[in-house]
Amino acid sequence: MKNVTITLPDEVALHARIWAAEADTSLSGFLSRMLSERMERESGYQLAQENFLSRQAVSLQQERQPYPKRADLHDRTNLR
Repeated sequence: MKNVTITLPDEVALHARIWAAEADTSLSGFLSRMLSERMERESGYQLAQENFLSRQAVSLQQERQPYPKRADLHDRTNLR
């Protein structure tokens, strides 16, 4: 574990201590868990992005045909 000193505005520190107490943990444990959860979310997003970008691109255009018009793609006559 690495010791880190941070400076917080009084109002932020007060709320952080309250949230930590509500979670029945220390402020250090609360911040550690919060930062770990953020790291997991970001690494999950990065993994999903890498997975998506590794796939073969799908053409939206049929061979030698123009792209469809926006109005045709978003036609909602069935909903009227």
